[in-house]
Amino acid sequence: MIKHARGMLFAISQQLRVSNTWGFQVKTRRLATVSGAGLVAPVGSVAEPEPRPAALHLGTGSTFGGVSFGAAVGAPVTGEVVFTTSLVGYTESMTDPSYSGQILVFAQPLIGNYGVPDAAARDAAGLSRFFESPRIHVRGVVVNDYAARHSHWAAVESLGQWCARHGVPAVCGVDTRAIVSLLRARGSTLGEIAVAPSANLPFPPPSPPHTLVNPNQFNLCAAVSTKVKYIVNSGGDVNIALIDCGVKHNILKCLVNRGAKVTVVPWDHDITKDAEKYDGVVLSNGPGDPGHMAKTVANVQAIIANDVGKTPTPIFGICMGNQILGMAAGYKTYKMPFGNRGHNQPCIDLTNGKCFITSQNHGYALDDTVKIPGWMPYFRNANDGSNEGVRHTSLPYSSVQFHPEACGGPLDTDHLFSNFMNEVRALKREHHRLSSKIGTAINLYNTQTVGSRSSYA
Repeated sequence: MIKHARGMLFAISQQLRVSNTWGFQVKTRRLATVSGAGLVAPVGSVAEPEPRPAALHLGTGSTFGGVSFGAAVGAPVTGEVVFTTSLVGYTESMTDPSYSGQILVFAQPLIGNYGVPDAAARDAAGLSRFFESPRIHVRGVVVNDYAARHSHWAAVESLGQWCARHGVPAVCGVDTRAIVSLLRARGSTLGEIAVAPSANLPFPPPSPPHTLVNPNQFNLCAAVSTKVKYIVNSGGDVNIALIDCGVKHNILKCLVNRGAKVTVVPWDHDITKDAEKYDGVVLSNGPGDPGHMAKTVANVQAIIANDVGKTPTPIFGICMGNQILGMAAGYKTYKMPFGNRGHNQPCIDLTNGKCFITSQNHGYALDDTVKIPGWMPYFRNANDGSNEGVRHTSLPYSSVQFHPEACGGPLDTDHLFSNFMNEVRALKREHHRLSSKIGTAINLYNTQTVGSRSSYA
């Protein structure tokens, strides 16, 4: 294996020297700190990282040797090894907080050909134009064919330079098809990326399996969630509370583009104790095991309980938000063998039988085999039959496991945001109309408390 890796390193290095894909000049860029999400542009001259022997060691005992093109980390970097079938969008995936704690294997063989765009680029709301969060969240990257010579009008650096600046190891020249096949057969596993200390030394041997740290034992949502409340688009006509479990910027954009004021709060924040009134609630995506989200589940249950006898507050959950709303309703969760990650997952809307192509990134799912009074499955995965959403039978509470803000096609499930916002505005208008007419709070849904639960007449 070591001889094979050395031979591969020499061959790739020679090819790169001939094609000038490694070590080309990069323009110097000055520091540009940006207000809002705290993104910074590339700093100073950044050379293409030196290729070194590197490997992905799996906890199952398999080793895949290749060449490093990212950060020259000293100690091996561990994480849960997962794969994505997405053909494009590697910058979005790598900055998605839902990938926190994971080593990401790209099934698409050619990665890096359009480089990495400028982190300083913002839209009108002050959100990043190209990234899903202020930083890279994956622990490491594994690809088959890395394109150091990138070409795109928006690119300011290569994928390797970007990884090196952020201290993220990356390995190329490995058989990613074999890795994906192994993960599909055995399920997700722990692993590590090990990089040689220099170009003329072999990559380090695997660490003992018992030393590999499982990131899912930690509350990853708490680690990536905002620590303080902040507002996006303060001039919106409706106030949406977004419970941040690791929100992607594109979710914020989908709400802001529909005229919402978005108040982003930490993952464990109880909005029922806030003085301000929220017209709707969004439960964001997030990483890791939903079993750590007991506080958020309890807070969602408090929102629902607080709606009894009043006009209800519409709730919309996405990804981790689907699991949180489901657990608040009484469903259980389970860990999937290898999860669903990619841009081509078919999901059936159980209300009308239509099938949509969706973008997904999750390793846990709701078990909807047990019926919960007042709730029903909303979407179902056409490939594996797993739950893809739940909804209340009469109240404005719904969630989806996939990402409606990430459209593989022109629109796909983007309409779910419009449906949610239309419901928020309709309830707000009707509540104000009836309240002003009779001077009291109106219970539009005629909720009644029965014991410790609510029934809906």
